[in-house]
Amino acid sequence: MKKDLKKFPSNFLWGGAIAANQTEGAWNEDNKSITVQDCMKFKADKLGIANFSKLFETSRKELEMAQKSKNDNLFPKRHGIDFYHHYKSDIKLFAEMGFKTLRLSIQWARIYPDVDSNLPNEKGLKFYENVFKELHKYNIEPIVTLSHYEIPLQIVNKYHGWYSRKVIDLFVKYASTCFNRYKSLVKYWLTFNEVDAMIRHPLTSGGLLKEDFQKMNIPFEEAIYQAMHHQMIASAITTNLCHKIIPNSYVGCMLTKLLFYPYSQRPEDNLAAQHRMREIYRYSDIQVFGQYPEFLKQEIINKGFNIETKPEDEMILKEGTVDFVSFSYYMSSLEAANKNGLELAPGNTVNGVKNPYLNSSEWGWQSDPSGLRYSLIELYDRYRKPLFVIENGLGAKDKLENNGQIHDKYRMQYLKEHVEAMAKAINIDGVELMGYTWWGCIDLVSESTRQMSKRYGFIYVDLDDYGNGTYKRYKKDSFNYYKKIIASNGTDLNFA
Repeated sequence: MKKDLKKFPSNFLWGGAIAANQTEGAWNEDNKSITVQDCMKFKADKLGIANFSKLFETSRKELEMAQKSKNDNLFPKRHGIDFYHHYKSDIKLFAEMGFKTLRLSIQWARIYPDVDSNLPNEKGLKFYENVFKELHKYNIEPIVTLSHYEIPLQIVNKYHGWYSRKVIDLFVKYASTCFNRYKSLVKYWLTFNEVDAMIRHPLTSGGLLKEDFQKMNIPFEEAIYQAMHHQMIASAITTNLCHKIIPNSYVGCMLTKLLFYPYSQRPEDNLAAQHRMREIYRYSDIQVFGQYPEFLKQEIINKGFNIETKPEDEMILKEGTVDFVSFSYYMSSLEAANKNGLELAPGNTVNGVKNPYLNSSEWGWQSDPSGLRYSLIELYDRYRKPLFVIENGLGAKDKLENNGQIHDKYRMQYLKEHVEAMAKAINIDGVELMGYTWWGCIDLVSESTRQMSKRYGFIYVDLDDYGNGTYKRYKKDSFNYYKKIIASNGTDLNFA
């Protein structure tokens, strides 16, 4: 009997993904303390897509000014889409689409407004409890990220971010509180979002400010590698802890699945692409295999870095390996040994050489559905663990018509092509895939540009880049299309 090449597993987890700092708002309500994201100012309109990496550059002076500012519209993450007060109606819309799961995150600063305190904030704990219960009301399984670029500012100011080993203990305390409080409500957990990201944006991922380390005469790159080691130890400890507190739990790692093809057939371009790809896997390798890869050890030696470790670290890493591998995938790029004279294209917090065979979004990201299949094969062959496409989506400018409709055929086409790619990976390539959560299933504040106008959702939120709008929700055409895909378990991909 011939196999159905469109078939998905019967228990496949279709759903969507959001992050607390990009959706919740209510940045100073119910005792929540300030985070790094609450201090990140909107400035994408001044920089443009070619200089998007500068969006992550923030100084100590800017952080201090942000703490004093009363103009919340300058800081988009402070208002988000007000999920904090709309979560019931938003979850009802997710349920209408047929979601089996929702990936979301918890803000550390809601649970421990004072990270040094041993007393968690009951109002923060209760909010997430209510959200999880509301999801279960509709049989939607939560997948919870403990740290999704939501570093409490106190960690930056007092500890210089994850550079301090003390932050491991603070994070484990926070994670333990979450596991104990939500053990009957959450069984799928992720430790750190895009765990490799600190190399690209050290402040939002690791709470590291370059100027602080310059004053201490510590090489900033060395500080990043030290902070990454501490995150690896924290991830391993909390993974092991979760398995003990919640016996039926599944803990995954989450990496940025960037994909770089060689620019040409030149051996040096192939080596450059291979080197770039190895950089992507250096930290997920630790989380999966429980030890540093040899090439990362050699890299640290070659750079002359002094990374402080403890004798027990080796065993901690071995005992705290993850159960599954999740990743974000949006686009691909090319890599060349010599980029002089080559046109570059922006992507998910990186730049790469532009691929002439791919189409680009309005923000320059190059759509590559085949790259998703390629990535699934590559990851499964490397790790031999269940995979989860935890982020995938298209940021675009949507037009709200006078009749309240939003026609986003471009998003439906992107979705169709990527679902087809997953089906091939499952049925032809033998990949074990747990689920798929579309990034920004409801419009949110973009992380890479901090814009609302870069919209990902199946649900439109009436809000502009400067915080103006009614916050009213509208269903886009893609809303019903994704609903049909879920109802057919990925087999009906037709649309007009």
